[in-house]
Amino acid sequence: MRVPSRRPGRPGSSATAGGPVRAARSTATRPDLDAYRAAVTELLVEVRALADEHSAAARQSLLTDRLGEPALADVLRATPQGVTGARETLLLEMARYRPNARSSAADLTALVRIYLLSRIDVMWWATASTYLTDDQIQRDTNLVDLDRLRRRGLLRFRYRRQPGTLLGRAVRVAQRRIVPHQVPRTAGLRVRYARPEPVALLNQIAAEFALAAPAGTPPLWVTSLTRSLEHQYRLRQLGYAAMLPSSHCLGWAVDVEMHWFRRFGAAEALANVLLGRQDAGEVNVVDEGQAWHLCVAPEAAPRLRGAYRGELGEC
Repeated sequence: MRVPSRRPGRPGSSATAGGPVRAARSTATRPDLDAYRAAVTELLVEVRALADEHSAAARQSLLTDRLGEPALADVLRATPQGVTGARETLLLEMARYRPNARSSAADLTALVRIYLLSRIDVMWWATASTYLTDDQIQRDTNLVDLDRLRRRGLLRFRYRRQPGTLLGRAVRVAQRRIVPHQVPRTAGLRVRYARPEPVALLNQIAAEFALAAPAGTPPLWVTSLTRSLEHQYRLRQLGYAAMLPSSHCLGWAVDVEMHWFRRFGAAEALANVLLGRQDAGEVNVVDEGQAWHLCVAPEAAPRLRGAYRGELGEC
């Protein structure tokens, strides 16, 4: 059964929502992402050794030196902030960092990893328009309605919505107390609209995961999709490691639950599926602890859009 976009044929609010997808740079000049990720891994070893509160000056000197090296600088230079802006933003994030139960960054090393790996997203989608408000997301007619797709049985993954009332939040709290591990511990999606491409990607990953995971493992669980910039700032105020800029605010990123699947012995299988997609150049993967962050690569977007048309509906 085919399910179209909410109102096909009308332009959306995002620059790349309804037209051809364009990468920020040509593939001929694209930095070496394998070298970048390897350099980030090496840098994290040094950051971890300087993680105490008395090593702030040494950390700053380290980042100033290392972020200027070609393997790292080639990616950061391709972002709107450039190398200097990325370095100053990272130093500011580190200065503001306070460990808390909500943050996906368990420590300073995790914060640096999440920030630097998420810059690949920023480089890829440097020219995409940001969703500034929740209302802007809801009015973009090029996005698809997840609830509608779910009602038609067309989604292979699971998610839940954030409760919108005090009663709904009270019920959610009660459910967590009565059956604490029945579903992942996550707030849920704030808005139910997404680009067709990430939806197709998630359906494909869910199918692969179902084949690779042990018998009895629940389906893939999605914890976050499209976010507005106003919501991203709200998350930051609450203590989450919500980076800026973020590909969530462009509609190209998703977060999938990882920690909960350890209960079923399936976390390794899911990690292998996700990293396999990264090795194929289709996504950027960031380990954020409880959930893993995925961003669609520009080169993969046309194929995923075609997959959505063929399997789920016109868009």
